[in-house]
Amino acid sequence: HTHPGGEDLTRDDLADLKRLRLDLCAAVTLGARGEVGEVRLAHLVPQDGSGDAWKILPWSRLDEVRGVDRLIADLEAEFARRAAPQKVTARPGAKDGAILVHVSSLKPHQIASRMDELGELARSAGVEVLDTVVQRRPQPDPKYVIGRGKVEELNHRALQNGAGMIIFDHNLTPAQVRAVNAATELKVIDRSQLILDIFAQRARSRDGKLQVELAQLRYALPRLGERDDALSRLTGGIGGRGPGETKLEVSKRRARERIHRLEKQVKELARQREVRRARRQARDVPVVAIVGYTNAGKSTLLNTLTGASVDAEDKLFATLDPTSRRIHVPGRRELVLTDTVGFLRDLPKDLVAAFKATLEELRDADVLLHVVDASDEECEDKAVAVEKILGELELAHIPRVLLLNKCDLVAADDAQARATRMGALAISARSKTSLAPILTRVEEVLARAPAHAADSPA
Repeated sequence: HTHPGGEDLTRDDLADLKRLRLDLCAAVTLGARGEVGEVRLAHLVPQDGSGDAWKILPWSRLDEVRGVDRLIADLEAEFARRAAPQKVTARPGAKDGAILVHVSSLKPHQIASRMDELGELARSAGVEVLDTVVQRRPQPDPKYVIGRGKVEELNHRALQNGAGMIIFDHNLTPAQVRAVNAATELKVIDRSQLILDIFAQRARSRDGKLQVELAQLRYALPRLGERDDALSRLTGGIGGRGPGETKLEVSKRRARERIHRLEKQVKELARQREVRRARRQARDVPVVAIVGYTNAGKSTLLNTLTGASVDAEDKLFATLDPTSRRIHVPGRRELVLTDTVGFLRDLPKDLVAAFKATLEELRDADVLLHVVDASDEECEDKAVAVEKILGELELAHIPRVLLLNKCDLVAADDAQARATRMGALAISARSKTSLAPILTRVEEVLARAPAHAADSPA
């Protein structure tokens, strides 16, 4: 195609070259009288996992271009040769590859920590992380989050890596999602959507599924009001509402009705849980709840102590639905051990609201076992984050036993020093012999504070 102003091949030209699998892309310049000037050629090249997917040739006159047919034939042969021995295997549960994006003015180690966590979230959702993009700026761009120029670079990286998705470590507005999507033609999701997707995959009980659906609808409802170009009204003014707006209004009304029904069902399930808790209290059975940052080893601890078979994977939010098991303790008849959903920084507000009924299990706990991952360099900061969440949930008055888990993954001296500094018990949830001090400590706490219900805030 022609470039009347003598421009070089653009990113759009090269993107079309790759997307459409063209043999050759040529920018033809024109002279002042419309005569053909110089040409700029580019063609695809076989990739080895690095570098561009194309090669741009030097400027030359059109009458000097020779051997194009031979060049294309040789390239086709090379592509065929490299593709022949490759064996394609599907990754079980894997989805599109993604590029992770973060924008902030945080310190480098804080950004690295957040990107690692976002990568773990993507892995838990079954998404393969192909690349990461970090931009340091005081405030995100109001339209493109990372700025127009950075979006073009992001599009280029996506083409190079074969990514079909962009995951932002931020909560995006509908307008930002639409702007980035239009500029890149890639699927754009934010941190909240990613977490909601993980919860949707992991929910097993009826209660969990209802709460996830409720959270998803609450998240999606404000975004239904954003008009899409394909649903624009035919005419303006009163009486001129087209079918597009009617469809949006119907979708919003149905979403509100569904939210109302789900809220009623969640409340009913909460009442059923209240009946079960009342029965336990009538039997004077203490309740010990396991809390902590996600992937700290809470479910593994429950399994080891009680012999349960709760799913325990090295993934964020591997366990979603709360699980309770009875355990017999020497010197006491029994107590109930409850595993709850893990906490996370910047958990979506809609998700916290939807899981409020689930977290009510913690309100009736006599003791909280706060599990911390000793192998995590930020374990102390994450422990503080969990304590902050417990305070926001008005649970700070419940006695707690701090457990430094996964001590078998770090040096013994370092683990003991950190446990002493934090006032925690050093344990390994996979080793039953290391867990004996937990029950002893729980008995001591129960002896000092046999009940907290009378002192708990309304």
